[in-house]
Parts: sequence; structure tokens; C-alpha cells
Amino acid sequence: MTIYKKDVLFRLIMKTPTTFDELYQQLRVRLVPFLVTFFVVIFATYLVLYAIDFIPETPEEDGSEEVIEESPVIVTPLVIPKVPVAIKPTGDKALPFKITLPRLDQQTITVLNPTSRNIADLDAALLKGVVRHPDSADFSVDGNIFILGHSSHLPNVFNRNFQAFNGLETMTWGDKIYLDSVDTQYVYRVEKVYEAKASEVLVPETPGEARLTLATCNNFGSKDDRYIVEAVLIETKTL
Repeated sequence: MTIYKKDVLFRLIMKTPTTFDELYQQLRVRLVPFLVTFFVVIFATYLVLYAIDFIPETPEEDGSEEVIEESPVIVTPLVIPKVPVAIKPTGDKALPFKITLPRLDQQTITVLNPTSRNIADLDAALLKGVVRHPDSADFSVDGNIFILGHSSHLPNVFNRNFQAFNGLETMTWGDKIYLDSVDTQYVYRVEKVYEAKASEVLVPETPGEARLTLATCNNFGSKDDRYIVEAVLIETKTL
């Protein structure tokens, strides 16, 4: 009888299940041997590892706590660089004394800075170079520097300053004009060139904007037309 049951059980295990009931019977029969074998292998493996002292152990506490000293945190203060503030020149350093016009034949011309507004005094200054009008700005403020100079198309003149601004009307947008103080060169870019009646020419004011205006004239009392060049400051260089 026992042999018969074993034989039936063996055939049940080895038979390929064709129904769910047969599959369930095979799993139930195999589950117990699998679990027993699994735990025996795990236990035997643990004994072997324990015997060779391979099992990690919890470190023994001696009742004292290790004090870990933390390194002090050094906080570097944030340094915000200061933007240098441009200091405006004063006195003689605020006055132009030389103008260079690469477009014209006269490369470099002396600039006079008379303080008198009298026409005779201004005409006298024009004999020595070109003149910054005393009512216009200088380098101490952001404004419009207004410079006038003679122009003459006579072939021969005794005083070259009568031709200081000859050809001013040939200047075009983008031409450079260099205006020097005693220690700084101011670079301007031509923005506009045009002709105007003498009666229409006023001392232009551009507060807060550094500009340069050049005008031709026969003399300050002349009724002739004037050529006007307007330029804007684009760069400064230390001399």
C-alpha cells in the first residue's frame, strides 16, 4: 500500500500538468521539500560564516562618547567692487587748447578760450586760432562745446588762421574729431553736417550730454552763411 502511494506520488510530480488542478497538486507536493531545503541551506551557510568569524558584529560601547571637533566655518565677506566715479576737471584742465581734424588739411589747430563776449575781442582771438564761445560748455560739465573758426577760400592769406576751418563742409557722419585738454584727449564722432544762416546760429545747449559743435565764420558780426558740424563724445584718453 505504501509503495503504491509513493508510486502514484512520483508519477504525479513527474507528469507534465495539463490542468490547473494538476498544476496545483504538483506545487503543493513540492512546496514543503523546497522550504525545508531552503532553510537548511541558509542555516548551514550562517554556521559556516559564523565559524570563520565572517559575520559582522555590533561594536561594544564603552560608555564614552567621542567628541568630534568641527572646524570653524570661515565666512569670507562679500566684497562689492566700487565703480570709479569720473571726476570732472576744473580750472585750466577743463578747457580745450587744441583740436585735430583728420578730414581737413589743417590737422591741428589752437583753441582759444576768451572770457569776453565782446565781438571785437572774439574777432581778435580768431586771428590766433579757433575760439570756444564763452557761453558754451567746457570739460567740467556734460554739455555742448561750441567752437568757431575762420574759413576763407582766397588762394593766399597772410594769416593761416583765416583758413582754420576750410573744408568743414566736407566732413561726413562718422568722421573723428580730437579735442585736447592739458591731460586728456576727447574723441568725438561727427553726427550731422549742414549749412545755416548766421542769424539762425545760436550757442546750442545740451545739458547732460557731452557734444561738440563746430561752425565757420568770417567774423562774429558776419551775415554770411555758416557751415555747422555737430558731433558726440564717444571716448576719452589720458595723455
